[in-house]
Amino acid sequence: MPTTKKQNSPIPKCLTGISGFDDITNGGLPRGRATLLMGGTGSGKTVFALQTLVNGARTSREPGIFVAFEEGADRINANAASFNWNARELGENQLFIFDARVRPDVVKAGEFDLKGMLAGIKDKVTTMKAKRIVFDSLDVLLNLLENPALERREVYRLFDWLVENELTGIITMKLEAGQPAAGSYAFMQFHSECVVQLGRRQVNRFSLRELQVLKYRGSSHSDDQTPFVILSSGIEVASNSPSELEHEASTERVPTGIAQLDEMLGGGYFRGNSALITGAPGTAKSILSGAFIEAACRRGERTLYITFDENASEVERNLSSVSIEIGSYHRSGLLRFFVARTEAASGPVHLMKIKLLIEEFKPRCVVVDPVSALIRAGDVETAETIVERLLYNTQAKGITTICTSIVEDTATLLGTTPIYVTTITDTWIHVSYFIQSGERNRSLSIVKSRGMGHSNRICELILSDNGVALNDVYVSQGEVVMGSLRWSRQLEEQAEHRQVKAEIEKMQREIDKAKAELPAQVDSLERQLNIKQAKLNELIAAQNAQEASRTRQLKPETGHTKSEMPSKGHKSTSGKTTGPRRHGKGEAQ
Repeated sequence: MPTTKKQNSPIPKCLTGISGFDDITNGGLPRGRATLLMGGTGSGKTVFALQTLVNGARTSREPGIFVAFEEGADRINANAASFNWNARELGENQLFIFDARVRPDVVKAGEFDLKGMLAGIKDKVTTMKAKRIVFDSLDVLLNLLENPALERREVYRLFDWLVENELTGIITMKLEAGQPAAGSYAFMQFHSECVVQLGRRQVNRFSLRELQVLKYRGSSHSDDQTPFVILSSGIEVASNSPSELEHEASTERVPTGIAQLDEMLGGGYFRGNSALITGAPGTAKSILSGAFIEAACRRGERTLYITFDENASEVERNLSSVSIEIGSYHRSGLLRFFVARTEAASGPVHLMKIKLLIEEFKPRCVVVDPVSALIRAGDVETAETIVERLLYNTQAKGITTICTSIVEDTATLLGTTPIYVTTITDTWIHVSYFIQSGERNRSLSIVKSRGMGHSNRICELILSDNGVALNDVYVSQGEVVMGSLRWSRQLEEQAEHRQVKAEIEKMQREIDKAKAELPAQVDSLERQLNIKQAKLNELIAAQNAQEASRTRQLKPETGHTKSEMPSKGHKSTSGKTTGPRRHGKGEAQ
């Protein structure tokens, strides 16, 4: 259904209500003027025109008339009923099918013109107060003229009639493959205010429809070829609204579901940003996405899981093997799955279904696993466009989006992926295999994370029954080791550590014992020293005494004069001889 939007063009316009088309035309079709809608068989011309009338009658309160030159009213009504427009509820006073077919048995006589038909339609316009009108397959009627000059005259008559009656008109014309635009009716493009061409081509077994606004007089518009699809809701154009690039950047952090990864990212992803997880098959991309989903659901946030390889039960079972439980959230409706086989439809069809589901479900978080599967639904260029449009759409709505993509490690070294979306995603995480000693282990690194500081280290990604964990890589003997070799090296180093620790403890005990024994040893040595010192002192005293004695013996006595000294051989008063007796000459000695 159309949404009211501010028109930046001075030309009055009316909304078609076709999702995406009103964006690329900056407001819809020129009001009160003619729009030429060209396309080949099955390109969607009739659906486009009829959908515009239905939306105009229901939403804008503008009744419309569908003038059919090729199909009857019954078939037109049946075609409208195949969509969920509820067109029959409008009634003929809001949507009227004017059967203008020329019977095959009619014989043309004389000059033919559109005056009579336009007069009949004018009465209906007045009665209904119609504002919109469609002339479907006008070329069928013009072929009856068989005169280029007459054809041109009647086309100009029709265009003038639309202006006079202030009717917004759509004129559809057939344009077969390889045929010049509008064939012999190319002059209509110059006279039309707006020219839209619908096309269809085959891409890898899939039919890809595209729309292009070739001309829009006096109004800005997108002239790119834009994919569109025909769904149960009608035509959906895969356009990007300019407003999708004008959203506010959030600083709120959204956890990844893995504490160590949050730490590497400085707190998690930014709200409304997108992240790409790349890696070879089996490197745990889906598990990282599952951890994000579980964390989002725990916070009570609606989450949409888009998967192209597995069904919902398989995803739940596989994630539960690493203690990621999302089944209860799926059953409660907080988590919704969009499961599709890529080969079942073209990429644009998948994109439009996803966009419609996002509009309906209004999730806070979205996971696409894997986006690289979209290559199988077309070519790489188409897949890139689809992913870009999806990411722009989710970012504009503030939806945090996680995409996974299968890529070989050799390609990542060159900074490339099968779908070149690494430039538009805000965070790029790569997981890879690390083969060593007969084992295949997983490593994780952050290639980029726009607007936030992040770790540049490589971590070992470990999956177990207890969940998902990240460990810093282990360097042993100058070599990075993971898995069993890491465990073995750690055991060896732990054993060496224990041995060194035991030796240290033994030496410490010896030192402590020595320290404890040291005071007693010092006391013993001091006692021995004191004993020896005492003996030394005795010896010194004895020696000093002897020296003193000797000195006294050698020193003459003091206290007598020379005259008082007894002569030698003279007896003292005591009768003892005091000295040797001198003998005179001749005396015997």
